[in-house]
Amino acid sequence: MGTAALAAASMLPGCASSPKKLKDELPLKISFQEGIAPGENLGEKLDFMESIGVVGFEPGGRGLKGRVKEIQDALSGRNITVSAICAGFDGFILAEDPAVKNLFDTTMREIVEAAGELGSTGVIMVPAFNSQKPCMPHNQETRDYLCEELHKLGEFAKSCGTTVILEPLNRAEAFYMRLVADAAAIARDADSEGVKAMGDFWHMKEETCDYGAFMSAGKKYLQHVHIASKGDRKMPGEHPEVDNYVAGFKALKEIGYDKFVSFECGCGGDRATLVTAAVDLLNAQWAEA
Repeated sequence: MGTAALAAASMLPGCASSPKKLKDELPLKISFQEGIAPGENLGEKLDFMESIGVVGFEPGGRGLKGRVKEIQDALSGRNITVSAICAGFDGFILAEDPAVKNLFDTTMREIVEAAGELGSTGVIMVPAFNSQKPCMPHNQETRDYLCEELHKLGEFAKSCGTTVILEPLNRAEAFYMRLVADAAAIARDADSEGVKAMGDFWHMKEETCDYGAFMSAGKKYLQHVHIASKGDRKMPGEHPEVDNYVAGFKALKEIGYDKFVSFECGCGGDRATLVTAAVDLLNAQWAEA
């Protein structure tokens, strides 16, 4: 009976494609931060990106308000859109000093507004780096406060047509939020469609499993992905013995992730050669997944 029901369902409108076929048809949308591609200016960088099939551009948030028209003009007529915005605000959301917190509120909202104008998927933020002190203590009260503040910020982002994206980091950089599941749970408890989470293959060395990390967020909360070599945070593929992203890509395909995988990394040699090889590697591993 179960087999018959499945066969009948496959004949219904919208059910003709199998889950495997849909997964195989999901494209890998590669994005570059501004410093990744070779080129003397933004136009040359975008030309190079288009030539190797990169479809996303991740600018930094600092000074973004004054660059909106420049970026819009540079992307006009291209098959490249703005992916996420990488931070760029001052202060931090868990600051004990009210002046530092107010600085965060002001500069972050300015970047969020610019992100909305650019059609960005969201503005990446970290609640607090280890170096940012004095910081609110790591306890339940602080988490509750963070969720309340993120709710307000997320609602503002939603009104601008974008989101804020929580990035978990490894414990050497930020102890407060280290796992993708942590970020997704905070996004859930912030109770705003404008608050999302992301994963970064470099920082996900904290995780027991790339596949499990992305599955813990699911499509509802996973808004962005960063990638780098797992060996030394340079170009993917520079350390082939560890630069295998297939398990993570498999999870992205299974949840129907349709946003960007963005390069955030250094470069250990000729940039044009290594960047091109990295894109080829990711496309091959995506197909394998």
